[in-house]
Amino acid sequence: MRPVYKGIALLLTMLSLTACDDNTSDIGIFPESDGITNSSETYELTTRSIEMGPVLASSTVNYLGSITDPETGTNITADFAAQFYVLENYSFPLQEDMVGDEDGEEKTGIVQCDSCEVRLFFSDYYGDGNNPMKVEVYELSNENILSEDEVYYTDIDLSQYLPADAKPIASRVFTPIDYNMDEETLSGDGYSKNVRVVLPKSFGQRIMEAYYSHPEYFKNSYYFIRNVFPGFYFRTTGGKGTMLSVYVGTINLFFRYADGDGEVYDAVTRFAATPEVLQSTHFANANMETLLADNSCTYLKTPAGICTEMTLPIDELFADEHASDSISLASVTLTRYNKEQNEYQLGTPSELLMVRKGDMSDFFTEHRVSNSRTSYTTSFSSAYNSYTFSNICRLLSYCKHEKAAMEEKFAQGEISQAELDTYLEDWNKVVLVPVVTSTNTSGAQVSVTHDLSLNSIRLVGGDTKIKMQVVYSKFHQN
Repeated sequence: MRPVYKGIALLLTMLSLTACDDNTSDIGIFPESDGITNSSETYELTTRSIEMGPVLASSTVNYLGSITDPETGTNITADFAAQFYVLENYSFPLQEDMVGDEDGEEKTGIVQCDSCEVRLFFSDYYGDGNNPMKVEVYELSNENILSEDEVYYTDIDLSQYLPADAKPIASRVFTPIDYNMDEETLSGDGYSKNVRVVLPKSFGQRIMEAYYSHPEYFKNSYYFIRNVFPGFYFRTTGGKGTMLSVYVGTINLFFRYADGDGEVYDAVTRFAATPEVLQSTHFANANMETLLADNSCTYLKTPAGICTEMTLPIDELFADEHASDSISLASVTLTRYNKEQNEYQLGTPSELLMVRKGDMSDFFTEHRVSNSRTSYTTSFSSAYNSYTFSNICRLLSYCKHEKAAMEEKFAQGEISQAELDTYLEDWNKVVLVPVVTSTNTSGAQVSVTHDLSLNSIRLVGGDTKIKMQVVYSKFHQN
């Protein structure tokens, strides 16, 4: 039996206290003096956890490491590949000004790389700062290059972009806290957390010699990547319990050159892995089967882990006495279960997208934003420990009319029974997906992308039904 609430004011007060999303101003409550009667009811929704599967790897942050979620026991590993950016029409000093060693003497006119390194700068890390990890660095293949024309997902097999006989050109055992640095340096404003891997001088020598043989290869990143250096693949092969959030990588080549007066200078040139060139992180989640089968709650796990599916009772909403009513307001709140206190617990997604299940893939591949009709976004409220979609009435009406149109097409012979059955499998289902949104200076949403950070929470749901508060408006003719 659906309980009926006669006091609209109580419901409105409750809704005013919840977190807002992007759809609160579409439709209001009409005063009864306008010939409109308002009524409210509460409905139950069913939810379950479903595997998210591979998602677009469209983040400018790369991840590197391997961890175990202490709350759920699931494992997450990440490795990544990165191309490196070269400035337009980049140039080294003139060859006759370069300085190198010959027979133990310093001479000009010699192209020489004195040393070479790659640094991975990370904004943050998960795990113990003293935990030792080992990273290996591989050169990507010149024969199979990451292409700007391809769409890459988080299940990408990055080994396919390595030469057949690939071996690491360098490796390093590191800890997130670099104890090669003194405490004053580590705590100073000018220090940025990074992992330094020394590369063979032969690598830097090859880059420099390529410039003096073919300076046109340094015209821009496109030519550089395809003719000189296609990029690096980074993976951890030892240790567990640490995950780095890498926001930029740099290759540093050190050399010497002389000015017109014969003064010799130490110099460095840098190539950076930036958003201007391709970067792709591969994620692997393991041991999720138990969570997917757990009906005591539902889960949200990122990156590329688990999302929550919700079934909307649309037929019930418009049945019987409400068949001709309009829905003015429909609110759904999803409450988070409190986490057990743990030093290394994963985070809570800041924002959620509600999107029709059948639209989820296209939503991200077509770079859509929420439209307050078939998709909505909302933020986590720490005050209420929940996410609230405060008015999804347009979605409910959209689904109702779309179903009626599909049934009419079937009746007219425009679609088959099989096509109708396929449509009916998910017509009233939405998924709740952790996302990251951005807005322009006017506050309009301009992008919605998958949240690829480390998050894991449990929501009230599964065997426990979710409540949806609905306000109807009925028009009366005089």
